[in-house]
Amino acid sequence: MATATATDPRLRGSEEIQGDILAGFKKDNVSVLFLKFEDAARARDWVRQLTPQIATTREVAAFNEAFSTARRTSGGDDPKALKATWLGVSFTYEGLRTLSTTDPFAKPPPVGSGLEAFKEGSAKRAGALGDTGDNSPENWLFGNGRGQPVHAVLKLSADTEKDLQAAVEAQRIAAAECRVLIVYQQNAQTLLGSRRGKEHFGFKDGISEPGVRDFDRPDPNRPEEVEGHPGTRIIPAGEFVCGEEPAPGSFRDFPDWARDGSFQVVRRLAQDVPGWWSQVAVKLRELRLAKAVPDSATTEWLAARMVGRWRSGAPVCHFKDHDVPNDPVAASDNDFDFRDDLEGLVTPLWSHLRKTSPRAGLQAPDPSHPPFDAKALDGRRIMRRGTPYGAPFDPASEGPGGPDDPRGLLFISYQADIQRQFEFIQADWMDQEDFPPGRNPVPGKDPVVLAASDVDFESRDSDGTVKHTPLSFAQFVRTTGSVYAFMPSLSTLKGLADGRLVGPDRTAAGGQSGQAGQGGGQSQTQTQQGGQSAYPAGPAYPCDDLLPVPDQWRSGGQSQFWVCHGGGYRKISVADGSSHTDRLVKGDTPLSALPCFQGIGRIDCLLPMPDLQNPGGKSWYWVFHSTGGHQRYRVVSITGGYGHTGALERPDRDLAAWRSLDGVDRVDCFLPVPDQQRTGGKSWYWVFHTTGGRQRYRLISVADGAAHADVLERSDRELSQWGSLNGVAAVDCFLPVPDQQRTGGRSEYWVFHGDSYRRISVADGSGHPDRLVGGSRPCSAWNSLS
Repeated sequence: MATATATDPRLRGSEEIQGDILAGFKKDNVSVLFLKFEDAARARDWVRQLTPQIATTREVAAFNEAFSTARRTSGGDDPKALKATWLGVSFTYEGLRTLSTTDPFAKPPPVGSGLEAFKEGSAKRAGALGDTGDNSPENWLFGNGRGQPVHAVLKLSADTEKDLQAAVEAQRIAAAECRVLIVYQQNAQTLLGSRRGKEHFGFKDGISEPGVRDFDRPDPNRPEEVEGHPGTRIIPAGEFVCGEEPAPGSFRDFPDWARDGSFQVVRRLAQDVPGWWSQVAVKLRELRLAKAVPDSATTEWLAARMVGRWRSGAPVCHFKDHDVPNDPVAASDNDFDFRDDLEGLVTPLWSHLRKTSPRAGLQAPDPSHPPFDAKALDGRRIMRRGTPYGAPFDPASEGPGGPDDPRGLLFISYQADIQRQFEFIQADWMDQEDFPPGRNPVPGKDPVVLAASDVDFESRDSDGTVKHTPLSFAQFVRTTGSVYAFMPSLSTLKGLADGRLVGPDRTAAGGQSGQAGQGGGQSQTQTQQGGQSAYPAGPAYPCDDLLPVPDQWRSGGQSQFWVCHGGGYRKISVADGSSHTDRLVKGDTPLSALPCFQGIGRIDCLLPMPDLQNPGGKSWYWVFHSTGGHQRYRVVSITGGYGHTGALERPDRDLAAWRSLDGVDRVDCFLPVPDQQRTGGKSWYWVFHTTGGRQRYRLISVADGAAHADVLERSDRELSQWGSLNGVAAVDCFLPVPDQQRTGGRSEYWVFHGDSYRRISVADGSGHPDRLVGGSRPCSAWNSLS
């Protein structure tokens, strides 16, 4: 067997990092045991007995290299004499807490981070990932958060089925002796014959896995790629192993116990193979009727475009018309980046290949912006280790292999940050109709593995123009189980056996060194302890105002907002779609932390300057605030991009400087008239204000230009004039529903009033009739505000 040498990349010799993270187990036979600890002390005994059996990166990398060398010298046949059985173990948040009798996080994990995702678990985060309906946790076989909890995940991999069975039996006995209960067992196996290396739909799997810096050997002529694998980018090791150097902008501040470990996502994905292929045939007929495909197009042709590769693995971008099943070079071809197909006319923008890794073919909504370099997406890569389960579909079979026999993919991925990597790919890329963003029509969701979706099939018409043909796909892949776990280093494993959660450096558990803040309007010099806000946590309602983050409006199907409440603010996101899922992006920060808000105890409302939104990467705002019972306003600017730095542009002035606000005691909020923004150089607003102890509203306009001349267009009216606000004593603020602005001549808004909110719509045109869309509900229904 090959052994590590002094010239090997550093991480190949690691005896701390478990195998399978960087050096894949690569075995034909796999079994994953989902385990529950019945007794903490006995469970620690189990960990103590198991630890010497755990495969290390050094062992697995050396074996894999010896296996590959022997296979090359034998002409491609697997060497029968080389066999091994590998074990890897991971723990859920509850598992770590049970073993160590302490909370793994001495402080709450940073809001919006992968550590928070790990602590919450996949069942709690299912809705944001599209795991709803048939995919929802209530239908899962494990990890559903309601039945038996999962504390540990034990993966066993072997070259032969006999060796795997022997290893599983030995682990069953060891678990039973230590009162470790097997909640669920999932077996998986590489498909045989011509299906080898493929998943059940029939496509070669695992071709696009990234290389890893300090583990894979770089190509001397193309040092950013793996030697012998053109196009396979080398990604910083810190994207997969905690404590190693990650890509710029990625999370770094892990607890000491996480060092040399990796966070693991396990998902059981059931596949309806006959249904999927039947659907492909139906959609091909629709495209033929629309004359959107060549006469020679087959179901294989369309399926390849859905995946982005042919069955053999050959990329559609290099082989447009047919597969090349006998070309081993084409079968592992990664040497492409989609720069020459930005419109998706060859490989659709919604294909599985592009949705999961856009490479260098991702363009900003502004078409004048050049495509992003593939390096900019290094922080979104994951390491996949999937294996099919169940018998392959055989139309002639009445037993295993029949159409109703359970089959699918046992999906396993490793990453340092579950939220930034796995969840982002799933929720912000694959499950977003408007990704890539800025397209009309929108591309659609990934139709291969996600729920029902409408996609835009692009082709060229006979005159050379781009033709758009809508296709509707049903769902044929279901999530039937999911777990978030952590695969610790060998040192951490040894510590857990003694009831201590410590890392390779033997420091105490839970210490986090702090994370530089990344939030709305935050000064770049400000830092926050432990990735958290220095501002006391609590609900963000009643809301004083909600302000769209200028460069994060409907970006990737998500819109971000700053929520001002009391003496601080937080950052949230709201997704497009019927459920408008909201998420806390960054926790509370005190207003006093920002130079532009110095001297402000509480913000009453903000109004964006209509003609100064993001010119030159900076947006300007009027900020209304009260001091000593007297309202004043100032002008601030906020830059786009990372950090969103704020600056004070003009100091405080009296409200009397606004002629349109004559007689107003306090401005509460502005609502832009939806069809009267920057028309004829003027923007119109309804101004809700409290005067004489009662809230009323008036109509004003603000002109473009340096003076921003304001005019009172219509005098005060009572709130009762708005039928949609019936029962509301005073409006605190409005929040536009991101994907419901000027659609069908109507715009929708959430109206926040006290501890409640409701949803209304306002029509374009004369009179701007309003109506109630949804009655008042408690603000606690918003996860991001609680």
